[in-house]
Amino acid sequence: MTARDGATIVLHSSGTGPDVVVVHGGGVTVEPYRRLAAALADRFNVHLYNRRGRADAPPRREPYTVEQEIDDLGAVLAHTGARSVIGHSSGGFFALRAARSLPIERLALYDPAVSVNGAMTGSFIPAAREAIRAGRPARALAIVGAAANPQLPASRLPLAAQTAICRLFLRTRVGREMGELLDRTLDETAMVAAHDGPPEQYAGLDTEILFAYGQAGPPYYATIARDLAPVLRRMRVLPVPGCGHDGINRAPSRLVEPLAAFLAGAA
Repeated sequence: MTARDGATIVLHSSGTGPDVVVVHGGGVTVEPYRRLAAALADRFNVHLYNRRGRADAPPRREPYTVEQEIDDLGAVLAHTGARSVIGHSSGGFFALRAARSLPIERLALYDPAVSVNGAMTGSFIPAAREAIRAGRPARALAIVGAAANPQLPASRLPLAAQTAICRLFLRTRVGREMGELLDRTLDETAMVAAHDGPPEQYAGLDTEILFAYGQAGPPYYATIARDLAPVLRRMRVLPVPGCGHDGINRAPSRLVEPLAAFLAGAA
């Protein structure tokens, strides 16, 4: 399919039923979301697409803006006819911003990187970028990981120890991908921080929203949900026990079933 600027967006679609579009998070491609798509495929036609700068996606346009992400999501919605969207992490941020202007009727968010009331300052970004420039990707990943996952015991280790762990992680397929995409992930993190503000910036949305967060994941998502709830009158909050930030990629039934019920309009 073709984006508004003429670039080609490749859809990875599976399943039968109502159309649902997944907007993936930073640091990854659509690959970790295939388990989620498979778990929903008996009830929905699930559309994955790589956001720009990854895998089979076109390159980002410079300067990189939120509007690029919204334009591409809008093109996918128009092509598929979908009115339901799932957004994860920074993908949740873009999807929520998009819901203010695109015809999204049901929006399921999992650990969305939406900064309200200073929840995500991005204060670690300069140090992480400096490590990248110095050719120290493991150190950069350790800096980002400690800031993003303060609940993990590893985040309290000395930075040198965290760097050693990340050096091993970078030898894995997922680690290599995250390392290669880290600079772009930091761009998205900076964008999230730049759009920090009061929850009222999202007031007036008439979209049905499910805000799910992993109870074993970063604690600030529960705070973000609490702050948004009074403003988003059609938002329901779903704490998911035993799940971390990658819970949506693992797709356990305790998340998939309420997610499917919400997308079907049954909850």
